[in-house]
Amino acid sequence: MAPLKSLEQDHRDIDSHFQSFCALFVEDFLLNDHYVLAAMAERQPESERLKQGITELLSIIDGQHKPLLNGMELLADALHNKRVLSTGCDGIDLLLGGGLREGQLTELVGPSSSGKTQVCLQAASNVAKKHMGSVLYLDTSNSFSPQRIACFLDLAKGRFLQNVMNSILCQSVYDIFTMFGVLHQLESSMRSQRGPQMVRLIIIDSISSLITPILGGSGSHVIAGHALMVSAGYLLKKLAYEYNLAVLVTNHTVGGEGGVPKPALGETWKSISHVRLLLSHDRENNTSSVSIIKHPSLASGMASSFVICG
Repeated sequence: MAPLKSLEQDHRDIDSHFQSFCALFVEDFLLNDHYVLAAMAERQPESERLKQGITELLSIIDGQHKPLLNGMELLADALHNKRVLSTGCDGIDLLLGGGLREGQLTELVGPSSSGKTQVCLQAASNVAKKHMGSVLYLDTSNSFSPQRIACFLDLAKGRFLQNVMNSILCQSVYDIFTMFGVLHQLESSMRSQRGPQMVRLIIIDSISSLITPILGGSGSHVIAGHALMVSAGYLLKKLAYEYNLAVLVTNHTVGGEGGVPKPALGETWKSISHVRLLLSHDRENNTSSVSIIKHPSLASGMASSFVICG
């Protein structure tokens, strides 16, 4: 959903006074129902206007929910409307039955230097090379490398190389609010966009670089940080499902129980992704391995080994 400020023009009850009320009681908006919020508004100046704003905001949120689908409708949608996009990494494609599935958010987890960015670059070049559509690449740490993209294309030159590179739209993003802005802009353009240049894959390398900074602090700051994290996940999944996109995000690892590495961003983010993969790299043998942590139809623990190109 768009930021509250952008709703003000079309919804007169969502004015600056109502936005200030939301900022003060963000935790209550997340945890309480309509009646509790209305009771809180009663204690504020211009209570009737605030209650109208609450009703209008909740109505906007409800209006963004898609109709419920039964099992047969979901199966038909998966079989006929969702393609699989090859990443160009044989081990990952083999493990996932072809690659990244449209309509799903795939999370690639791994420690530093495990090859996450290399996989992202190879996936971007492969989707663009095979004319599956455009790729939106959100780079959070200046790791995007057009030279490495060109290497994946072997000795391609001239118009072919130009067409592939033009199909990869790279945007530097250093905070979660900029990411929201880019994704909302994409959503607006996707409503009218058609044809082979339509964005088919979103890559965020890395999502943890954007979310980790907002999870610090205490009290309402923690609640607000987690709310932004959930909103980011919801928006990515919404784009994936409604516009038949594949989404690939990377996440780093942190120390877990007994020193065993685990994905960063905690339990809340754990439920966001449809597919969660663990990537590791053996420098001695120059081989990488990927295993399934979470998948809607494949067993956890399934693994594959491969050599990352480049």
